[in-house]
Amino acid sequence: MTNLPQSRQSSLLTANLICMGSMLIWAAGLPAADHLIPLLIPEQLNALRMAMAGGFLVLVWALLVGLGPLRATNWLKGIAVGSLIGLGAWFLIKGQAIGGAVTAAVISSTLPVVGIALEVVLDGRKVTLALILGLSLSLAGGVMALDLGAGGAGGGLSLAWGAFLCFGSVVSFAIGSRLTVTAFPRETPLGRTAVTLTGAAIAALVVAGGQVGLGGDLPSFAAWGWKEIGAILLFSVGALGIHQVMWIMSVERLGIGLSALHINAAPFYVMLILFALGGLWNWPQAFAAALVGLGVLIAQGILPLPFGKR
Repeated sequence: MTNLPQSRQSSLLTANLICMGSMLIWAAGLPAADHLIPLLIPEQLNALRMAMAGGFLVLVWALLVGLGPLRATNWLKGIAVGSLIGLGAWFLIKGQAIGGAVTAAVISSTLPVVGIALEVVLDGRKVTLALILGLSLSLAGGVMALDLGAGGAGGGLSLAWGAFLCFGSVVSFAIGSRLTVTAFPRETPLGRTAVTLTGAAIAALVVAGGQVGLGGDLPSFAAWGWKEIGAILLFSVGALGIHQVMWIMSVERLGIGLSALHINAAPFYVMLILFALGGLWNWPQAFAAALVGLGVLIAQGILPLPFGKR
């Protein structure tokens, strides 16, 4: 195995740093989600989050490039692709509510497997020893980083149903992320993300409206204060809007499979954020994150294997 050219290594390093940043921002939204989930049912929280993130990105996009590119965009295609992302987010919230946080975290760690499987089937990606080893290290690190005492479902049927919904979320998100790049080849990462998140918001609003139409309660914001407003801004504009732009940038450069390896470091990023706020340092999670990072480097050929063809 030969070393990568310097320019290629630099490009991969930049793409990986962008992906790490996107996951760090996404992880910062998880404590905010914990605060918001008791205040709104999943359908309403998902719709509010998608609408705020999509609206923010469309506004930024319009301010940066004007209204011309917005008029020329295929919004129907954006709605179709974005619906997959919106559906995936709803599946994840429902799956976590039914199966527990640990179930959601374990199933979410399969995103690299799903992403790489898509590339093997659709793009003809070759499965190499480095890819298998890197993927294995990433998955092992992701499972090791989990807090298995965080709680889960009480019953086996609930656990199975929650896991099924979470896996549906992984598949839907992986396909939606890939299509965000491939279906809009002429758009910038900001434009692609603005269009598809707007589509996701429309799908989520339809689901929430249907829930209310079938007799569900209307959302109530009477108990909301500045803390809740800050939490929803972080959860929507930050952990979805800004995160998704950076995530699509990394998917464009690395592909969905290799980008997805980074998700298994998210528990470590959460621990870092809580540590900065006065929490305890967790050495097992730090070691797990190192495994994930090692897997990323090996899978992408940045760190050559010491054996095999050179």
